[in-house]
Amino acid sequence: MPPSSAAAHVSAEQHLPNLDGIDWHAAEDALNEVGSAVLPSLLTHEACDDLAALYPQDRLYRSRVVMERHGFGRGEYQYFAYPLPDLVAQLRTSLYPPLATIANRWNQAMVIDVRYPAQHADFLRRCHEAGQLRPTPLILRYGPGDYNCLHQDLYGEHVFPLQVAILLSEPGLDFTGGEFVMTEQRPRMQSRPEVVPLRKGDAVVFAVHHRPVQGTRGTYRVNLRHGVSRLRSGRRHTVGIIFHDAL
Repeated sequence: MPPSSAAAHVSAEQHLPNLDGIDWHAAEDALNEVGSAVLPSLLTHEACDDLAALYPQDRLYRSRVVMERHGFGRGEYQYFAYPLPDLVAQLRTSLYPPLATIANRWNQAMVIDVRYPAQHADFLRRCHEAGQLRPTPLILRYGPGDYNCLHQDLYGEHVFPLQVAILLSEPGLDFTGGEFVMTEQRPRMQSRPEVVPLRKGDAVVFAVHHRPVQGTRGTYRVNLRHGVSRLRSGRRHTVGIIFHDAL
């Protein structure tokens, strides 16, 4: 299904993401320490506004999910259809290679045999050969009282272990509440919560499922979930970049 004319305006050329400003060494250190890393000002405010404005354009999406109907929380989200809007496609393609390097180091540390190719197109080919054909980048919309239950975005056999969420709205101006939240379940210990402060245009990279932690007896895995706390007021939009496709 072709994108609408407005989607073409959200172009990678018009809204270049701040990829050169990313300190990937610092991001990897944060991911290793807490399972998430903030990429400040990845998108301009104009790019955020243009992406959020795509939400009502039904032709861009393959499905819409009202979270309350499924016990996922409150609010709703929509999965983009192929072809993705230019900026979303570029973010997916450009963020993947440095994250694949980190993902491969994580799998090696956790003694997981899976390795990820250097280019996203090659990883997508792996997904598609396994029947995972449906695109997973999405836009989420929250209003007052809405929230997203803690969850993991697992859509098939092939799961890329890192994903990205970009806040398209300004906390304190467009909405209040609605913090990005993670929990980490450590073996034989209580779950550890983590609230990740974000501003409009900031991205957070985080573990989809599990990550390695160095313990006194070697490396072990911890399990992570993510969600969004209750919105107190206003409207909150987020775009999610998931690198594996769905069955």
